[in-house]
Amino acid sequence: MAYRDLQEFVRRLEEAGELHRVRVPVSPRLEISEIADRVTKAGGPALLFERVEGSEIPLLINAYGSAKRMAMALGVSDVEEIAAEISQMLQLAPPQGLMDKLRIAGMLARIAKFPPKIVRRGLCQEVVHQEETADLLRLPIITCWPEDAGPYITLGQVYTKSLKTESRNVGLYRVQVFGPREAAMHWHMHHDGARHYREYCEANQRMPVAVVLGGDPALAYAATAPLPEGIDELLFAGFLRKEGVPLVRAKTLTRENGFPVDIEVPADAEIVIEGYLNPNELVVEGPFGDHTGFYSLADRYPAFHITAITHRERPIYPTTIVGKPPQEDYYLGKATERIFLPLLKMQMPEVVDMNLPIFGVFHNFVFVSIDKRYPWHAKKVMNAIWGTGQMMFSKIIVVVDKHVNVQDPNEVWFYVGANVDPRRDIVFMDGPVDILDHASPMLGIGSKMGIDATTKWPSEGFQREWPREIRMTEEIRELVRRRWREYGLPEGLL
Repeated sequence: MAYRDLQEFVRRLEEAGELHRVRVPVSPRLEISEIADRVTKAGGPALLFERVEGSEIPLLINAYGSAKRMAMALGVSDVEEIAAEISQMLQLAPPQGLMDKLRIAGMLARIAKFPPKIVRRGLCQEVVHQEETADLLRLPIITCWPEDAGPYITLGQVYTKSLKTESRNVGLYRVQVFGPREAAMHWHMHHDGARHYREYCEANQRMPVAVVLGGDPALAYAATAPLPEGIDELLFAGFLRKEGVPLVRAKTLTRENGFPVDIEVPADAEIVIEGYLNPNELVVEGPFGDHTGFYSLADRYPAFHITAITHRERPIYPTTIVGKPPQEDYYLGKATERIFLPLLKMQMPEVVDMNLPIFGVFHNFVFVSIDKRYPWHAKKVMNAIWGTGQMMFSKIIVVVDKHVNVQDPNEVWFYVGANVDPRRDIVFMDGPVDILDHASPMLGIGSKMGIDATTKWPSEGFQREWPREIRMTEEIRELVRRRWREYGLPEGLL
């Protein structure tokens, strides 16, 4: 189910009792962040701040901050429905025995049924500010944490195009605001946006960039999705919406204005910030309170020069904060874990389930259960995960047997304690790590650990008899379930 725009989503949230309006004046400097942090951690609703000091535009935050709202954002009752659809598409692919690439191609062909479409006009350009009238400071941009270097745009979909192929990328990158028309674009070296920027630097050309706020909430999610290289995020958004994303040409980012490519943006977005990056022009950006729970350090990133700000007549400004979990980004990440699990299983059929636990902030921990079939199978799975897209950043992987519920961290840690001999079952690997991993000895480079917590077999060199695990018989378990009321015990304990 597609939402036309963010405002339709807001109406649905309010109808479902998932939105609270804050009608008193609130400061965008730290106060909104503190309110949102408390509400998110308490499992509270999305928040619409109607009177943000210094701006006439209302602000939406915590819209993705629960499993229910995350599912609503993607137009389903549970994100597992999307995973099941992807799983079914993979099963409908060519007969077993053909290469996995053909199976992926079959799935991608079905996703490509909903391509973006160019339209002549859109809500996002009802109001146009160019040159001196374009002013970032009129937006209710928040300062999240006390030691942040300034206000940040935190939920902007950043639209770029490759200079070489003109293929589009949409990423969710933060933008530090310095003044009315000056900002900094933060992206890590591994991201496609950074790769595009390197192409423009090599050619010594200006790079056009659009930062999009709002639109169907599936757009912001698609910008975070770990798609295979070369797959347009808007194709994936169209698949999620079951409808192609309507696009309009940006007002200033066109060939007529001296740029080497045209940039298109979602027609029904709330706000679009247009601008460019000069080749090799870097400025100090940060520090910034990040999703790791620590401040990421200041570093040099591309300067972002604003050429225009367009918006609908009465826009809503969507934003988010990151910090110690849980925050909204946890639910975005959890959706990705479930939606993309079928693709991981296609590459590794032995995988039963996976959990990126909340305390692992996406890249610190991966719990995975497997149907163990041969000696050292767990080590094979660890290396396969480290070789899969953004999973290469996984710092600690724990592999357990198929009967272990990886969604229960206490159960996983029980088997780590019970089944692991540290010298035998822990392996280390050097390689790329997340840029935000402050514990690594060098930026983006460090070590990773794999823990084999599966039952050990004699063929793996285990010389003793492995003990039998304590389990009640199913007959007695069923008997007790049937007679529970006779015992007079509370139903909640059953």
